Amino acid sequence: MSLSERLHPGINLAGTDPESHEAAEEVLFGFWIFLMSDLVLFAVLFATYAAMSVQGIAEGPRPAEVFDLTAAFLETLLLLFSSFAFGFAMLEMKYRENRRGVLGWLLVTGLLGAGFVGMELHDYYVMVTAHGATPQTSGFLSAYYLLTGTHALHVSSGLVWMAVMAVQVVVFGLSPAVKLRLMRLALFWHMLDVVWIGIFTFVYLYGVVS
Repeated sequence: MSLSERLHPGINLAGTDPESHEAAEEVLFGFWIFLMSDLVLFAVLFATYAAMSVQGIAEGPRPAEVFDLTAAFLETLLLLFSSFAFGFAMLEMKYRENRRGVLGWLLVTGLLGAGFVGMELHDYYVMVTAHGATPQTSGFLSAYYLLTGTHALHVSSGLVWMAVMAVQVVVFGLSPAVKLRLMRLALFWHMLDVVWIGIFTFVYLYGVVS
């Protein structure tokens, strides 16, 4: 096995689709650079939240007073299972080139992702109506809504992208171009999962414990 077959920036297609594998090298490496730049944005938002959650409480509620840890845990499970579902979609694409299987797992991923966004919006509603915790209440809440809202916006964008890819799978099949787009979407989706783990750990868990 050559070095390019072993070191690949996405799912390795060398054994099943060498043409797509070769085309993916530069494309996916470039997409990794984009993802790193996106992670810089989240790093800035995390740093802002870390400062505001300590210095920006003012007269508003503290994290433990407004966070629902059970709901956050369920949202985490939804996003984790959505990543597993997307992984099965990619396996269907790699080993079976099964259009129906890919579409089925994309549907499962999309439903789980939509459930995550719906639960997060419900959290916002409860925080505002039950606790009066609006973004204007304190610097801490402004940073919280900005961080989690940016993530929710990314997830929503991923759901739109997923719907577009489902249409392309139906119209064009699993052509090399469609495979490359699915691979990039998979990287983007898994990145959002990693970011949310950070949010759940440092925002929700640490906020409630402290």
